[in-house]
Amino acid sequence: MLGVKIICVGKLKEKYFNDAAVEYVKRLGAHCKLEIEELPECRLPVNPSVADVEAALAQEAERIELRLPANAAIIAMCIEGNMLDSMQLSAMLQKFAAYGKSRLCFIVGGSIGLHDRIKNRADFKLSMSKMTFPHHLARIILLEQLYRGFKIAEGSKYHK
Repeated sequence: MLGVKIICVGKLKEKYFNDAAVEYVKRLGAHCKLEIEELPECRLPVNPSVADVEAALAQEAERIELRLPANAAIIAMCIEGNMLDSMQLSAMLQKFAAYGKSRLCFIVGGSIGLHDRIKNRADFKLSMSKMTFPHHLARIILLEQLYRGFKIAEGSKYHK
């Protein structure tokens, strides 16, 4: 069974996001061995300088790097990544598995994004849209799309 780890910067605080995450984690349990790890988001001053933002991103990158699973395909969620439709995401999941990657690690940055070091280390950069989403919502969208991708691969009618 494919192992999927999602590293998220920031914790889900809103009940509605948490409820949605719990539902998709439950659904995904039949399709993969899922692990979600939340890391604390660095606090920034009210009007952060470029140096403040860079330092925070670097600190978050260090925390992320310590938790990357060995031999996993790393997928960085970032706006400058490749946009895939649901069928293409499903094919990507299958492709990684077919090429011997039994573990995938998706990285969802915090409100200030991901450090370039993490993006450059990624095997694939994935963008959900040209639009910007709150990072908590991005996590829920990712969970749903992973579930949809597995359902597409099995030929289910979930994907319409």
